[in-house]
Amino acid sequence: MADDAAAEPVDPAALLELQRRAHRHAGPPSAALRRNRIDRLLALVLDNLDDYVEALAQDFGTRSRTGILFAEIMGMLSSIEHTRSHLARWMRPRNPKPIARLYGINARVEPTPLGVVGIIGPWNFPLQLVIAPAAAAFAAGNRVILKMSEITSRTAELTRTLAPRYFGTDELAVVTGGPDVAAAFAGLAFDHLFFTGSTRVGRLVQQAAAAHLVPVTLELGGKNPVVVAPDVDIARAAARIARARMVNGGQVCVSPDCVYVPHGRAEEFTAAAQEAFGKLFPAIAQNQDYTAAVDQANYDRIVGLIDDARSRGARITQVIPEGEDAPDPLSHKVSPTIVGEVTDEMAIAAEEVFGPVLLVRTYSSLEDVITRLDADPAPLVAYWYGPADADFRAFVRRTRSGGVSRNDFALNMFPEDAPFGGVGHSGMGAYRGKAGFDTFTHYRTVVGSDLPFLITARAAPPFGDLIRRSTELMLSRAHRRTRRRLAGARRLRATADR
Repeated sequence: MADDAAAEPVDPAALLELQRRAHRHAGPPSAALRRNRIDRLLALVLDNLDDYVEALAQDFGTRSRTGILFAEIMGMLSSIEHTRSHLARWMRPRNPKPIARLYGINARVEPTPLGVVGIIGPWNFPLQLVIAPAAAAFAAGNRVILKMSEITSRTAELTRTLAPRYFGTDELAVVTGGPDVAAAFAGLAFDHLFFTGSTRVGRLVQQAAAAHLVPVTLELGGKNPVVVAPDVDIARAAARIARARMVNGGQVCVSPDCVYVPHGRAEEFTAAAQEAFGKLFPAIAQNQDYTAAVDQANYDRIVGLIDDARSRGARITQVIPEGEDAPDPLSHKVSPTIVGEVTDEMAIAAEEVFGPVLLVRTYSSLEDVITRLDADPAPLVAYWYGPADADFRAFVRRTRSGGVSRNDFALNMFPEDAPFGGVGHSGMGAYRGKAGFDTFTHYRTVVGSDLPFLITARAAPPFGDLIRRSTELMLSRAHRRTRRRLAGARRLRATADR
């Protein structure tokens, strides 16, 4: 641990060089050291829970202690513990061709650390979404530099202050600052860059990283669709969806966003969701469990999306407790809002809301929903409320998303070793469990020969008649084999069409 943090460099480029030199000098860390780094990372958080609760509550204005502890801390512990307990096994080299050893060829694939990993965190879960990927990077044997969001500045500054008590700066460093610092950070020659945030900023991060050919993992978001299957209990589905939308005040990348309900049942769903919101939050203004928008800009953006939809003919249903006014610009609290009769010219139809707002659309057939979702950017998660029947299987098979959850919120994140990540506009790459270890690992193939001759000698000239004839023979056999397979496939299709 560092005793004098002030003596260490604070410039991100200097931190990168410091960590790179340390990594090259020390080499890949042992499993024991990797586990120790993960333990120190957890201790950094768990030793200082009260300070983090206070900082996060101040950053958001209103965010309850229980909400913070559950969403920021509990949500990552089981996955990190799973990684810690399995990393020694994941580190073991494997022999891709064991029988070759009998003939004098020794081959192995070695999981090797990349080096120095840069992590850019978001503001909605400013602690969890830097600690969890940092634990995965440590498990893979890397050193880490965090750039925390300036929007949640108290949490970022607390982490920067605490980190030197648990880590040398050559192991873990924390960078704070605004957009200019973040832009410069993204342009550094890291060995891997991990970003969580919006699709718009994700594009900029990838562009900046491309200058040094830095591999990038992007955890983004999108308008996560929810399909309510025909003939389900609408009230039950609406209550579950309403509760899911209110996690962290709707400021979650996996929040349900746009709900597709069977044609003719939109009013029934809206009434049920309205009732559910009312039961969940009989009071908002003084309710510490009701999370506010993180700042004025995000409050204004959410209200602006609602106002734009209203002006363009949307049906707006706001759940406002008796005697209260909402939305409230002073507390940044937006009341639960249901937007019906949505049309494509409304800004809210395309923009991720990131607030306590549900959109409601109708569909006549599952084909309608699949066609629409196929035309939209791929979301981070797609939701289905209904049985696991043929319709659900068709929905999974024919739509594209980072994950799928049925009948519950973010259930695709529940398995500790399941990869989590987006696809297309919702991101690239994945982490959690083995996928996180793989993301921050280079699998290097090492092969040696003790044979008295060169296996690859035939690749270099001069080429004798034997090599020429054997090459032509092997290619001819491969060609005939491929044509036989294609002919067999044509016969199967012809039989199926009869």
